Amino acid sequence: MSLPAAKRALDIALAALGLIVLAPVFAIVAIAVKVDSRGPVFFRQERVGRAGRLFRIFKFRTMVRDADRLAANVSTSRDPRLTRVGAFLRTSFLDEAPQLLNVLRGDMSLVGPRPETPEYAVLFTPEERRILAVRPGMAGPSTLAHSREEAAILARQPDPGRYYREHLLHERASTDLQYLEQPSLAEDIRILARTALFVVSGVAAVLRSRPKTSAREA
Repeated sequence: MSLPAAKRALDIALAALGLIVLAPVFAIVAIAVKVDSRGPVFFRQERVGRAGRLFRIFKFRTMVRDADRLAANVSTSRDPRLTRVGAFLRTSFLDEAPQLLNVLRGDMSLVGPRPETPEYAVLFTPEERRILAVRPGMAGPSTLAHSREEAAILARQPDPGRYYREHLLHERASTDLQYLEQPSLAEDIRILARTALFVVSGVAAVLRSRPKTSAREA
């Protein structure tokens, strides 16, 4: 079996299993999102996929309704558009879980370069456009390398959108290009394992940051 065929088979098997196992979590998160703020449960946005084909990515909504009309299409750790539940979902990375649907549909892979919006994808250099030769991924080397600090870095910039366009976009692309140099199923499995630990540590960080309540106060 070729690497692309094996990768696709792994995508389908793990995405289907993930949707089944996470179904109760999806239900709880959906209720929390609806109770916390007005608007839909899911956030859908146009992204650029393999060969430049456009698709709509699925995420749990983490911002107020019509957030894209209130500010630039880049988010920081201090973004006032974030809801309370949304802040938890971002820190724990649970907002990304619905992309398992994109994986089953063939829009995405479990592992690969992160998909950009059209407004940022057009800024890729000719070399960086090699990223578009493969399916984008839910997880990937650029996610592991940059996602944890990215929102905080952007929060310190006077113009977050410009900083992303001129710096972070190309740093992400450089990391993803290195991944494409020697693709392998073993590397994908290693990235998935690291991502699982990444998510667990994110959830643990959120739980540790919650204020403790004494028995008397409860």
